[in-house]
Amino acid sequence: MKRRILLVDDEVDLLEALLYVFRQAGYEVETVTTGRAALERLERGGIDLVIVDLMLPDVTGTQVCLRLRADERTRDLPILVLSARSDEMDRVLGFEVGADDYVTKPFSAREVLLRAEALLRRAGTGGAVAPSKVIRVGALEVDLDAHRTYVGGREVELTALEFRLLTTLMERRGRVQPREVLLRDVWGLASDLATRTVDTHVHRLRAKLGVAAASIQTVRGVGYRFVVPDAPEHANPTS
Repeated sequence: MKRRILLVDDEVDLLEALLYVFRQAGYEVETVTTGRAALERLERGGIDLVIVDLMLPDVTGTQVCLRLRADERTRDLPILVLSARSDEMDRVLGFEVGADDYVTKPFSAREVLLRAEALLRRAGTGGAVAPSKVIRVGALEVDLDAHRTYVGGREVELTALEFRLLTTLMERRGRVQPREVLLRDVWGLASDLATRTVDTHVHRLRAKLGVAAASIQTVRGVGYRFVVPDAPEHANPTS
């Protein structure tokens, strides 16, 4: 079954270029030029990934992202943000409102395609999956290749960014990960930024992990550490 992508941008020439590249790659593609039209289309469901420009004429791309993350039906939908703003803080804003990846203009349509395909793989929307590497820690189980997460045998839906954050912490278990290191390795952002991005995403991730949330330990004034349940250094997480 073909995956369906929604392109949201008010630049018609750009939309046409992206439309051609994605259709050539075998995707079903729909396009809209306003944020309001995007939200109306997303209400009907059936979209696997959204590519949205932040600067839209009515409802901004930022508002679109916030509404998608606030709605239980779309909170895990992969979002790729497009923006003419390349400043580091603008990228931070994109991630803080729920984007999974961020591409600045000008860009090649091929680059956007590759970024979108990476998000779709992480979201596990690619159909049948071969046997893959699995990490198990207590009640938490993560299938790295299939990009699926389970707590106590129940699947938990994570965004691509949440999955990347969780696996980074798990693969470095027992070692403190400063916020600036996580910003660099998970978000690809400069490590000297003063931002709550890491804390915000850890809070969201813990909320989804339920009983497994205690494995993500806060190291005050530094960052976070993934610990094995009942390990001696384990402490209750704090936000």
